Amino acid sequence: MSSERTERQGFDPSKFLTKVNGHDYLEVKWRLLWFRTDHPDGDIETELVEHRDGVAVFRARIKVPGGGSATGWGSESVEDFADYLEKAETKALGRALAALGYGTQFCPDFEFGAAEQRVVDSPVDPACLSGRRTLTGRVTPRQLEYLRDMARRLGMTEEELEAQAREQFGTALEELARQDASALIETLRQRRSAHEAA
Repeated sequence: MSSERTERQGFDPSKFLTKVNGHDYLEVKWRLLWFRTDHPDGDIETELVEHRDGVAVFRARIKVPGGGSATGWGSESVEDFADYLEKAETKALGRALAALGYGTQFCPDFEFGAAEQRVVDSPVDPACLSGRRTLTGRVTPRQLEYLRDMARRLGMTEEELEAQAREQFGTALEELARQDASALIETLRQRRSAHEAA
């Protein structure tokens, strides 16, 4: 998006950047404001696709009138956030907006490195949150159960799921970090969506 258009519309995303792990990040609320400034009649739709065993999966669809559209997915678990439903919805919105160019140049939404910490909205120091667990630590029993169930639904064997974990993260399924387990859940969910669409 040109700076001329951004200035004409009255929204300058650079004024709303925050730092996360030393990188610039544009929070989802500001991406929404930017999108609404450009497209007040744009369509934004979110849907809770799945909610089981303390894991929520949201889909967000955003359409620009007479233009492009994008779908974003987000999953979170109660093990990671007490307000995991809201976080999953925010993640889906942020990814859809980033796919349309609202925040892509400012955010790590599409960086899936194992060393990357997940950010679904505003930057937070997880260790400072009272009453909440941090994002570090091993995969939870709920995440393992959910991964195995999703794999069965996809017709994957336990060995194939194990191979996927090793290929994607370089470690055994039961040794995954909690955030990597969430990323693997999202990978399997996307694969399932592709199978259903085919």
